[in-house]
Amino acid sequence: MRERPSSAAAFERAKRSIPGGVNSPARAFGAVGGHPLFIARGEGPYLYDLDGQRYLDFVGSWGPLIWGHCHPAVQEAVEAALRRGSTFGAPCELETELAELVIAAVPSIEMVRFVSSGTEATMSAIRLARGFTGRSTIIKFAGCYHGHVDALLVAAGSSALTHGVPSSPGVPPGCTQDTLVLEYNDCQALADVFRQHGDQIAAVIVEPVVGNMGLVEPTAEFRQELRRLTLRYGAVLIYDEVMTGFRLAFGGAQELYGDHADLTTLGKILGGGLPVGAYGGRRDIMRQVMPAGPVFQAGTLSGNPLAMAAGLATLRLLQRQPPYAYLENLGRALQNGLQQALDTRRIPGRVQRVGSMWTLFFTAEPVTNYTTARQADTRRFARFFWEMLDRGIYLPCSQFEAAFLNAAMTPQHIAQTIAAAEEALDILAHAPAA
Repeated sequence: MRERPSSAAAFERAKRSIPGGVNSPARAFGAVGGHPLFIARGEGPYLYDLDGQRYLDFVGSWGPLIWGHCHPAVQEAVEAALRRGSTFGAPCELETELAELVIAAVPSIEMVRFVSSGTEATMSAIRLARGFTGRSTIIKFAGCYHGHVDALLVAAGSSALTHGVPSSPGVPPGCTQDTLVLEYNDCQALADVFRQHGDQIAAVIVEPVVGNMGLVEPTAEFRQELRRLTLRYGAVLIYDEVMTGFRLAFGGAQELYGDHADLTTLGKILGGGLPVGAYGGRRDIMRQVMPAGPVFQAGTLSGNPLAMAAGLATLRLLQRQPPYAYLENLGRALQNGLQQALDTRRIPGRVQRVGSMWTLFFTAEPVTNYTTARQADTRRFARFFWEMLDRGIYLPCSQFEAAFLNAAMTPQHIAQTIAAAEEALDILAHAPAA
């Protein structure tokens, strides 16, 4: 393991004033050991740490940076907005411009409300669904992560799964007693729950492509049952597209699959690298949000001009120069190369991918839900992570997080990554499995 003394010193300093030395558990290296990298700057597809070492970045700030770091159009838009003022606590036209662009991109969204994070977006969408239906029960799926909302922090993915804490102290039982947890892709369990509790279910919230237990794709039957059952029983179908929105297609997973949710939550790419979230959907539901309706939600920095400017610049680039076919080609080449490297060395592993999102699972079986994701060899992943990092490849520091391609990457970067993986897997092939 290569020494990174400046990051080690920065981490020790941070731990004295920040719990665990990080401001989000997803950034901790607890699942792979060692200390996290402290980043000095990003440029294009690369990150540079405090020791000046360069890494090809497959994290991309956990998804927002579809154009890579410091894209000139985004930088210029933020700088121009900053010269006019960072926040007003009053409406500005940038909010309306971005809202119109979101509505044009996602056909199921007829109105949208901006917030400051994905967690705010999912929290607000759940409250709205309950207010609209007059019901209390929520269905979520094990391994799906929807932010640190009390009612949804049950069998959660992301860092909650990584650290073996599917729920959290500080969440009272009353906050989760109306949350039903099912296995992802289990159509029979979904149908059974609706038969038993259909008239009590306010909403089903789901990642249409899961990124928070590693990359897991829904089956067509599962997606169809979600829509059929929610329509039949009058429940609100919420697609959590914080991660997939504007990444899998300009209209997100709903465009990719031809789906139509009642409410959609957004974030990450929507803010072009600045803090942002949004929830939107059917006009009759969204008109229940205060001040148009009685369901309360507010935020001091919601729709702030810096985030709106960064989001507008990012989305306009995606409109004018759609990168999706290019990213699909890069992703296919990476997937094929990594899978061949695993198979040649007879290392149990599967590379699962949708568009520019992917995960290398160290398991022989397809990963379709929380149970099968938990079968992955996390010790082997940790060894792989460090071998790749030492070769200049920055991957998510957990077996249970999706990695991301960005449009600043080239076929040469993909070849570099495959070559690094081949060297890393050669080492793993001679090491005992967990």
